Amino acid sequence: MFEWKSIKEWKRLFRYYQAGLLNMAFGFGLYALFVRLGMNIYVAQILSHFMGVTFNYFTYSRYAFVGHTGKRLRFIISYVINYVFNLISLAAMAVILKSPYIAGLIATILVSFVNYFVLKRLVFRERIA
Repeated sequence: MFEWKSIKEWKRLFRYYQAGLLNMAFGFGLYALFVRLGMNIYVAQILSHFMGVTFNYFTYSRYAFVGHTGKRLRFIISYVINYVFNLISLAAMAVILKSPYIAGLIATILVSFVNYFVLKRLVFRERIA
């Protein structure tokens, strides 16, 4: 699943998290803005999640998984699954933590670990020359 000895794999993971930080800032920024505007945390989460999908596709396909062929439909499906996992994580964190901001942040971080492997295995395939 993860080639621990591969420098190439570690570089891709590093690029994934660089793009992921930008994606998270975009998505979490929208989430925080929506919560600040008085939206319910679950409504804020779904809106920010779906608005971020297009943004994320471009950052991952053009930076993190450069040289790979991305399947848009698989990306969308992976993000539907990602959303469900994120919603479950957010609900769990909201029970444990008082701050909706910290709950959203922790849920986002947890989901990012799973998302890398889903994108690597199901969405972005290495181009064969």
